[in-house]
Amino acid sequence: MKASSIYGDEKPNPACRHLMRFGAEVAADGTRFRLWAPKHGRIDLIVEGGTPVPMLANGDGWHELDVAGVGAGGRYAFVLPNGEVIPDPASRFQPDDIDGQSEVVDASSFVWHWRCQGRSWHGRPWHEAVIYELHIGSFTPEGTWAAAATKLGHLCDLGVTVLQIMPVAEFFGDFNWGYDGSFWFAPAACYGQPDDFRRFVDAAHRHGLMVTLDVVLNHFGAEGNHWVKIAPIFTDKHENLWGEAVNFDDEGSEIVRRLVIDAALHWLIEYDLDGLRLDSAHMMLDDSHPHILEELAASIRALRGERHTHLIIENSDNGERWLARRPNGEPLHYHAQWNDDLHHVIHCLVTGENTGYFADFDPEKGRSDMLGRAFAEGFVYQGEYKQWEKMRRGELSRGLPPAAFVHFMQSHDQIGNRLKGDRVAALAPPEAIRAWIGLYLLSPQIPMLFMGEEWSASTPFPFFSSTRDDKRRTVECSRREELKATPEHDDPDKPEVSAALDPTDPATYALAKLKWDEIDAAEHRDWLGFYRSLIALRKAEIVPLLPRIGGFAANYEMNGPRAATVRWQLDDGSMLVLRTNLGEDERVLGHDAGRTLWSIGKVEAGLYGPWSVRWSLLA
Repeated sequence: MKASSIYGDEKPNPACRHLMRFGAEVAADGTRFRLWAPKHGRIDLIVEGGTPVPMLANGDGWHELDVAGVGAGGRYAFVLPNGEVIPDPASRFQPDDIDGQSEVVDASSFVWHWRCQGRSWHGRPWHEAVIYELHIGSFTPEGTWAAAATKLGHLCDLGVTVLQIMPVAEFFGDFNWGYDGSFWFAPAACYGQPDDFRRFVDAAHRHGLMVTLDVVLNHFGAEGNHWVKIAPIFTDKHENLWGEAVNFDDEGSEIVRRLVIDAALHWLIEYDLDGLRLDSAHMMLDDSHPHILEELAASIRALRGERHTHLIIENSDNGERWLARRPNGEPLHYHAQWNDDLHHVIHCLVTGENTGYFADFDPEKGRSDMLGRAFAEGFVYQGEYKQWEKMRRGELSRGLPPAAFVHFMQSHDQIGNRLKGDRVAALAPPEAIRAWIGLYLLSPQIPMLFMGEEWSASTPFPFFSSTRDDKRRTVECSRREELKATPEHDDPDKPEVSAALDPTDPATYALAKLKWDEIDAAEHRDWLGFYRSLIALRKAEIVPLLPRIGGFAANYEMNGPRAATVRWQLDDGSMLVLRTNLGEDERVLGHDAGRTLWSIGKVEAGLYGPWSVRWSLLA
């Protein structure tokens, strides 16, 4: 059903359709079906449950067929030589889950309301970004795009400017974090129709909110990967966390690389998104030149040069080269990376947890300058050896601007990769939490909230993944093994992994759903007001400074492992100054005559009490 317009003069938008070699493409008189299946000399096509019809093989692994009279909404599938019927691996929609037939989608028929009045949305510049990470399924009780759209007013009032959606590529069943998707072009049917996704983005843009999507282009989920049956999608040249690596540099890799690039462009263009976050980019293993990450970024920027398109990576290797800047300050490849290093350092100081991977980030046992270095230079590890990981990590990052890093207190990983999915508010005193919030929301690094954090939501966010009944026990045991690599496993004061929630249980998924009525309680209203005031202060005082802070602009001083002074020099010689004490004892950090932008805790004539923070601007 076509969406009703609040603007009138509704017109479809062919420009919002990405033409690609893969999948089903609607034409004026029908649909062209294409499948890359070099492992087979013959592929048959079934349309609307009819008789299988042989497709035309061009000798290059491609099979295609034009079918008149078939348009959007038509159902189809492919038949392999052994008789197996499979959906289109490049399907744009799987209405009946991963094993059902695929549905033809015509993105150009959608009416974008803001364009109906001749409006033009070009996004917002990166320095204005205040990111809000959310999971569509657990963001509201209904778990749909339509329900999430009803909360856009709340997010706008909060002051965030970027919605970062956790992955939505089609997965098995009714609930999943999203990192097990196998259909790289199809939004999960449990959240609604593809046009529901578009309506959500359209509504967000009308609120002045950018929308970015977390995408997984380094592996396929354990269920539903039909590519492996028909094409050289994997290579044994590399091995990643999930087994065989995606084929970026072996025989047949040219088409696989195109598949990855088309998947990214498809989300950006057909859903009018403002950016992407690449999950575990360090697992996109490629020994060829150019590296797939370079080619991907270049392809996106070449096609989207007329508007702001923000590319974020998760990269455990801490590769500075992917965040490098051009002379004008614009990113050469990617805008920013999640700064796990800074998160881990502050988490150790605030919660006292220092086991597992946090062991490499305890300033009281390792390098004593971690806090200052992470604020001033981004990465704590810039080629140094990590004892817990038993390897060297990182590249020199002092030359990067602070906006090349995303600073956060909570994320889906840091909450969900715990036995019970508990939030940080359950791990530290309120005064420590408030100090941390003031640090990351006013930092010149780009801040990111996790859904519900703004009112100190009581709901956990445990890992969840719907699974076939005969595999539930295997998935549960595998998850417990994974949790043995997390900090809680090495902490004698924490529960054993046997106490972890069952990720395959629908009840675990239900626990993650936000309780929006909590906002009405006085305690939660206070937290919400605290967040709103700090984000408003950021917009007024910090955001205007960010374009004026480049690389090599920061220095820091330490007064013990828990207290630091960090200075960022602006282009006119003035300085943004942070002084903070994240300890239980008072510290002398000195005083400057600058204008105080914000402070919390005891700050008196250079004496800083426990959990104290002061941001100032020194002319």
